[in-house]
Amino acid sequence: MAAPEQTGRLVRVVDHGPDTRSLILRPPDRLDFRPGQFISCLLPVGDERLTRPYSIASNPGEDDLEICLDRVGTGSAYLLGLPIGTEVVFTGPWGTFALDRAPAVEAVFIADGTGIAPIRPMLHRVITSGPTHPLRLVHAQRPGGSPLYRAELQALARAQPLLTIDYVDSAALHDIVARRWVDADGERGRCFFICGVGDIVPTLRDRLRAAGYERRAVRYERW
Repeated sequence: MAAPEQTGRLVRVVDHGPDTRSLILRPPDRLDFRPGQFISCLLPVGDERLTRPYSIASNPGEDDLEICLDRVGTGSAYLLGLPIGTEVVFTGPWGTFALDRAPAVEAVFIADGTGIAPIRPMLHRVITSGPTHPLRLVHAQRPGGSPLYRAELQALARAQPLLTIDYVDSAALHDIVARRWVDADGERGRCFFICGVGDIVPTLRDRLRAAGYERRAVRYERW
């Protein structure tokens, strides 16, 4: 059975940089989703109807949906060219890369570039659910990149001392993760949430699991 289609009207565009923007969509009814899930947009490009998944960067309970994307292909080019007021058709929410409450162990969130999109609502949910263990965000960027949602997330860290944020170079991300959470100690009770584009995601997943972390403790989403 096909998933029911929904629509969201484009009400605002947030410019994060030359090729990175957030689209704010307003569906007729508030979408019920879990932090970390995504929607699949159905895009009429030429003679095709492309299906493109985009993580939801906004928080559950809000009227609007935010998706954050880079200009990397025909789907994103189409979306980034839409005028305000256009209706975007989508299905969802989808996905098991989700977090409903603060973990009962130390949690490390690793985002490469726009991989911060699903982790942003995860962090908000964790903070509001009363964390009791350290929370660490490692947000990697290419040289010259500007971290998304930086002021907002730093404000979260100031309000919640258990949250620590580090901004690092994407090229050094693997070595940083291995040094801090593999080589530094023998503790293997932490959990990880990893999101990004390309090979870095499965590379980090495999490195952590090979080091002794349980499979279920290393959650990931690769774009």
